[in-house]
Amino acid sequence: MSVEEQFDRLVRDADPGRLGVLGDIDGVKQDLLEEILSESKLDRVIEMPQRRLRVRGFAGVVAAAAVLVSVVPVSIVVRGQSEGRGVSPIATVDPGVVFSPLVMAAAQRNPRLLIDRSGWKVTDLSGFTEELGMIRFRRGGQELEMNWYPASGYAGRYAGLLQVNRPKSVRVDGWPGDLFEYSGSDFAVLTRPREDVFVEMRTEGDWSRKEFARVLADIVRVDARTWLAALPAEMVMPVGERAAKVLVDVPLPPGFDVAALEDIGVSDSYHFGVDVTSRVGCGWIAEWQRARASGDEAAVRRAADALRGSHGWRVLRDLDRAGDWAEVFWEYADEVAAGTVRAGYVGALGCR
Repeated sequence: MSVEEQFDRLVRDADPGRLGVLGDIDGVKQDLLEEILSESKLDRVIEMPQRRLRVRGFAGVVAAAAVLVSVVPVSIVVRGQSEGRGVSPIATVDPGVVFSPLVMAAAQRNPRLLIDRSGWKVTDLSGFTEELGMIRFRRGGQELEMNWYPASGYAGRYAGLLQVNRPKSVRVDGWPGDLFEYSGSDFAVLTRPREDVFVEMRTEGDWSRKEFARVLADIVRVDARTWLAALPAEMVMPVGERAAKVLVDVPLPPGFDVAALEDIGVSDSYHFGVDVTSRVGCGWIAEWQRARASGDEAAVRRAADALRGSHGWRVLRDLDRAGDWAEVFWEYADEVAAGTVRAGYVGALGCR
């Protein structure tokens, strides 16, 4: 009997109506996943080690399409305990919390997967859109990153991962997928397309086959409000409040609409800072171009001074310690301040 046939049999055997105990289902899932992962070494086509740089995407990629209207304190509701798991970290939102229709719609479009095991925290979130995005979880020296993409890209990504090795079938909270092993401590899972989306998971840090099997068994899909409640408070802070902190020492170009930042929505502090500074930088470059074309030398100098001074903006100095965005921003800002601008700035800075 193949592994997939064994899995189907065990899933049938794990009918909640017959077992009656949630913990028994968890045990079946965990035992099967550990069995799959602990099999003899997978046949390897080619080893593809890769340096996984913590380089964030450009603002044009990470722009979000949601807005949080108001947030009140979240009340934690324990989903339950199972042997060896402890108290679940997954929370639900107090009924008094009101999310805008945009933020709810965006949350409903993404896969909404969480790790239902104590100690795991969401550290990064970007691309809160209907097409693609990323969420990263961390516990101690372990990280698990989940990237979701439109289903149209599945075939190409699957073909690429086949260059790593021959996959093994797994399921993530009932969602069929394939496990690829880069090494004995480095794993990837590619889910099959569902509801026009697929997810690629990738480990980083100190992992073993057995531990990865346990974590896969603890991944659950939740509703939109529960998923939003599991995010760090900063990520769901009202956009206006977050923007005020980011822009405290940033000069704004003429006509800059702070209220328009509301469409950035839910993201981690890095990507929020990228999106805000992208719009400010693009605004100053547009003003520099306008002033040059109209012969307004005073306005040209103001725009150049603002861009030159971006090396002192607190938000960009903070971003420079975490990723590559600030270096990209400063490269184009310095060129404009010196009197030239490349057409490529539109894509590089995510200008609209």
